[in-house]
Amino acid sequence: MSTPLIELKHIRKSYGGGDSPQVDVLRGVDLSIHAGEFVAIVGASGSGKSTLMNILGCLDRPTAGDYLFAGENVAHLDSDALAWLRREAFGFVFQGYHLIPSASAQENVEMPAIYAGISAAERHARARALLTRLGLADRTGNRPHQLSGGQQQRVSIARALMNGGHIILADEPTGALDSHSGAEVMRLLDELASQGHVVILITHDRDVAARANRIIEIRDGLIISDSADSTRHRPASADSADSAALQAVDLRQRLAEGAEHNGAWKAELLDAVQAAWRVMWINRFRTALTLLGIIIGVASVVVMLAVGEGSKRQVMAQMGAFGSNILYLSGSSPNPRTPLGIVTLNDVAALATLPQIKRIMPVNGSDAGIRYGNLDYLAYVGGNDVNFPQIFNWPVVEGSYFTEADERAGATVAVIGHRIREKLFKQVSPIGQYILIENVPFQVIGVLAEKGSSSGNKDSDDRVAIPYSAASVRLFGTYNPEYVVIAAADARKVREAEQAIDQLMLRLHNGKRDYQLTNNAAMIQAEAHTQNTLSLMLGSIAAISLLVGGIGVMNIMLMTVRERTREIGIRMATGARQRDILRQFLTEALMLSVVGGLCGIGLALLVGGVLMLAKVAVQFSLVAVLGAFGCALVTGVVFGFMPARKAARLDPVKALTSE
Repeated sequence: MSTPLIELKHIRKSYGGGDSPQVDVLRGVDLSIHAGEFVAIVGASGSGKSTLMNILGCLDRPTAGDYLFAGENVAHLDSDALAWLRREAFGFVFQGYHLIPSASAQENVEMPAIYAGISAAERHARARALLTRLGLADRTGNRPHQLSGGQQQRVSIARALMNGGHIILADEPTGALDSHSGAEVMRLLDELASQGHVVILITHDRDVAARANRIIEIRDGLIISDSADSTRHRPASADSADSAALQAVDLRQRLAEGAEHNGAWKAELLDAVQAAWRVMWINRFRTALTLLGIIIGVASVVVMLAVGEGSKRQVMAQMGAFGSNILYLSGSSPNPRTPLGIVTLNDVAALATLPQIKRIMPVNGSDAGIRYGNLDYLAYVGGNDVNFPQIFNWPVVEGSYFTEADERAGATVAVIGHRIREKLFKQVSPIGQYILIENVPFQVIGVLAEKGSSSGNKDSDDRVAIPYSAASVRLFGTYNPEYVVIAAADARKVREAEQAIDQLMLRLHNGKRDYQLTNNAAMIQAEAHTQNTLSLMLGSIAAISLLVGGIGVMNIMLMTVRERTREIGIRMATGARQRDILRQFLTEALMLSVVGGLCGIGLALLVGGVLMLAKVAVQFSLVAVLGAFGCALVTGVVFGFMPARKAARLDPVKALTSE
């Protein structure tokens, strides 16, 4: 005799135990079902027939006993192999239809094929063919609430047949239908049985059970009778019996070889994305509130970093305008008890011979009062030589700079900064006008380009440049410079130039370090580090709102899992593995984060545009934008993982019976 397709040996199923009383639902069931049989399992409510169906369909595991499917002990199969059996071998027809409310009839039918890895084109064609065969050709796009009870049950039958449906498990398929719809469903089951499908019908109605070729009665968890009725109903034809036997052999072989459990992740991912979008759209208001946290979080991070980067670049540009290769040399006290060192013009002349130096300029200056007409202003007045525009990269935008002849002659000419021009001359052209510097008249011959302030220092445009000789003789009474500005020959070798200057100055000053060298590049780097720290702090503060958004994602995902528990059970019954369910809900969490992240970036760009119009320094960085978006995705995955794992670990039977 051939090996039974399904064989149960001493199957027991109990619930409770421990602190609660143990309830024995099945108490030692022995049952064999061969390919091609149409079996009806009858019994009153509470007799254990639904529990038996759940065990037969691999939705539940027995407490004790052996379940052999095609000769393979199901107890030895892992959860993925059980999902494969549900997907490839079984097709479920439930009393309550168990269709996913948000999916169309065709999408409900296609679900088992998605987990089986069938291509989209083949899925669509097969689902449409099945629905057409069952008289629902014009209802493929309808959702369950748009279908009658009989139509919904036909959709569930089509879903059971999607992957072949070798074994149809029908649990009270006519219980929720009127007599006409019930007769239609039973006619379909008769037709499937005649085609060689194993049909296992669970019912309490003996008239319905009478349609089967074999009737098994169960009472109080035990099979009390098992008979075949061949007098009134024709058994499956020889051809259909042969087909059923071949199907059984195929299932045995594939199960013995080890089924492929990978499915088609692309199809599953697409289905997950579509399902996620439907859920988000159906619950638009709740989704919007959840997205608000992510949107504000991403926008805050992007804007804060953009403002920080804009401020940094503005300051760096202002500082860098004076040259990143600039060094400053001035007198200093080796210790508090010694007088201030003096850098002389002889020192300047000696330093000018170093090959590491491109230009050198003594500066003799101080803050001084400036008067034009009846207006007074306090600004820095510096005696410089003709290297000033080149060494500071500071051009003259009106008039001209003084010449070497002016320097030799000690001419009382002045080139003023942009701010002084605004404060003293307003709309009047300053060229050719006279100003009083400490009551000494100087003629304005030029105006320097605007530079602004750097890092909160005094505005650089509050400056007057005059010949060094005129400053020494007419204003300050000394030829020794206040400080010396040095331009290194190579901006990449400022440190080498600094070392050469230090060695020469030590020789000139007899080993006494009564001077101070300041590296402008180091100042710029320090300022950049400060600005980076500030930007990071602002971004970190803004990132807290992303955390709040993540908590919102977790909250909505927990609500979604609770609301869609039955859907999870349906997906598991049609062959979804735990990782498929995990992927489904992680995809939904990720979808929320993607939409929130994109909207957040859009909001950040809008806010940035407004700030730019308000003359706020804003500099968007692609790295910052992508980083904030990436953080939103990570937040969605991290906070969505726990609800997704909870969904994946649900018991299929409990999920299907949830309200």
